[in-house]
Amino acid sequence: MPRTARDVVFVDGVRTPFGKAGPKGLYAETRADDLVVRAIRELMRRNPSLPPERVDEVAIAATTQTGDQGLTIGRSAAVLAGLPKSVPGYAIDRMCAGALTAVTTSGAGISFGSYDVVIAGGVEHMGRHPMGEGVDPNPRFLADKLVDPSALVMGTTAENLHDRFPQITKERADAYAVRSQQKVAAAYAAGRIQPDLVPTAIRSAEKGWGLATEDEPPRPQTTMESLASLKTPFRVAGNVTAGNAAGLNDGATACLLAAEDVAAELGLTPKMRLVDFSFAGVEPEVMGIGPVPATERLLARNSLTMDDIGLIEINEAFAVQVLAFLEHFKIADDDARVNPWGGAIALGHPLASSGVRLMNQLARLFEERTDVRYGLTTMCVGMGMGGTVLWENVNWEGAK
Repeated sequence: MPRTARDVVFVDGVRTPFGKAGPKGLYAETRADDLVVRAIRELMRRNPSLPPERVDEVAIAATTQTGDQGLTIGRSAAVLAGLPKSVPGYAIDRMCAGALTAVTTSGAGISFGSYDVVIAGGVEHMGRHPMGEGVDPNPRFLADKLVDPSALVMGTTAENLHDRFPQITKERADAYAVRSQQKVAAAYAAGRIQPDLVPTAIRSAEKGWGLATEDEPPRPQTTMESLASLKTPFRVAGNVTAGNAAGLNDGATACLLAAEDVAAELGLTPKMRLVDFSFAGVEPEVMGIGPVPATERLLARNSLTMDDIGLIEINEAFAVQVLAFLEHFKIADDDARVNPWGGAIALGHPLASSGVRLMNQLARLFEERTDVRYGLTTMCVGMGMGGTVLWENVNWEGAK
């Protein structure tokens, strides 16, 4: 029988506070799978009208699928979280866009009618599993000149992007980074970040047991002067520093997606509606430009322009990557639509988890901004890709 596509809604999203990777970070003694289990359990606790057996799938992303991020983490996390054994799960990898892809893939399954309710998210413990751990790149990448050697080092791809856009100077990137830190500090002061954070148990040899309740990476004291003195580790006299790029981080995210009619049946209140999504490939050595073609395709397919987009949550892997996107679409560096509550330069970027962090913030913003109909979540992806998701505000005042 032919099937009719169903509307898919984002019901709720949560995340652990993000920590700094390394032996002194928040989660140095915490397992990666326990982080995502904590997020899944919180989703279920916050949505008591959802019977656990109604969850049809658990899709969890991790870039480095080994150790405590291995063992088909979607399924193992579902079992560890106490969901019924009848609930299946799987692991997914699209590097930085892992959680974003978990949402689009499982959301497409809802639209098609294969699922009613899914949990999607991601986890990355970069302290335990550094990016590239255990990877053995095929020598033909370089021997056959399929990619430039710089494509294998993310920081160097950001330097390459500065070369492509010489008008994006280090000072301009630093200024963007300072604004990100300031916006996160303001959002924290206003209590806007905290509602989606899951208090998470931690322990260390020095302090024993504790509770993580806020993000560790933000540096609200950041100034242009402090950034100017930082080293440029990827190129002598370069532009990319630890201050205008996201750090190495640990953390997990999870969200609840459902068919809109099923959400109504179960008494679940949606925050936004999934309209469409697009992925695109670009030259791996300038992977940061990936959001541009992905967004162009998405807007064209939906007969929209950037003027129709009221909010943009773009992952801040590097300031230059965000600025290249803004430059292309003729958007000002300080446009109020872009990351109003700050981004990954301040909050952190635990690779495969970050896509749902973007969605969480967009969903919260939609609640405040009923004048906005459409928003984007978009990010660049290692090895030369970009991904963009188009969302509609279910509380848009124009629909009333």
